[in-house]
Amino acid sequence: MQKCDYMNINIEKKIGNNIRWLREKAGLTQEQLAANLQLRGCDITRSAVAKIEVGQRHIYPDEIMLLKEILQTTYEEIFEMK
Repeated sequence: MQKCDYMNINIEKKIGNNIRWLREKAGLTQEQLAANLQLRGCDITRSAVAKIEVGQRHIYPDEIMLLKEILQTTYEEIFEMK
């Protein structure tokens, strides 16, 4: 594994943790979040949301834009690296 690959895994895990925290803060289950994304034209399942939250699945730009809207948050909160 190259250094860049390792860093990407850590970044995806952190972003996933942020999304999980924001989802829970909004009072949504993974199923409810997936349904909200689907209603906005995003082809995603609850299982995919779960994988994003633990850093096992890449997140796409259109998904990030919709998550920002649904979770009523900012890009800064989604990408926070603290």
